[in-house]
Amino acid sequence: MMKAILLDMYGVIVKQTGDDFAPYVQKSFPELAAEEINTLWYKADMGELTSLEVWEGLGFQGDLEQIEKEYLDTIELNDGFLEFIHAVKGKYKLAIISNDSSGWSKYIREKFELNQYFDVISISGDLKIRKPDERIFLLTAEKLGVRPEDCFYVDDRRNNLEAAKKLGMKQILLNSRNVSYAGAVADSFEELLRIVL
Repeated sequence: MMKAILLDMYGVIVKQTGDDFAPYVQKSFPELAAEEINTLWYKADMGELTSLEVWEGLGFQGDLEQIEKEYLDTIELNDGFLEFIHAVKGKYKLAIISNDSSGWSKYIREKFELNQYFDVISISGDLKIRKPDERIFLLTAEKLGVRPEDCFYVDDRRNNLEAAKKLGMKQILLNSRNVSYAGAVADSFEELLRIVL
């Protein structure tokens, strides 16, 4: 009997997968390699830098909060997410597991009023643990009061799904990247709902 649904943020709850961050920065700093940009971003994901320190480290100057807000305001909720979450709320315990900086995650969750839907929110920048590290999955299940094998885990990245699979979670790819996957695949929240209900 499945008791919980754990959802990734980027590429699942929101349309943007995170792959657009480096190109966004390169519009202002074309000489920066994607690897340099992502290295700083990953430090924020691990709670080693604040998100504003990332912008500063990349070379942005001036009102960094406004610069950050302009980027975060390009992020949109995924089609069908709200219908899905209302359909499963009350039937399952619900959690977010996201690789993200504390500041960005807080802004996005407050902007879209997401906190009200979830029993547990596990953000790598808060916990200093990034997926696919198994500890973030185990910690989330423990906080929900369920066993890993009683959880659906939904992500758009295959390496994160494989980590969840090793723990006994029922993994589902929400296919926002158009990749092949040997396990369960949903191309939309409508399809995801049919899998979990």
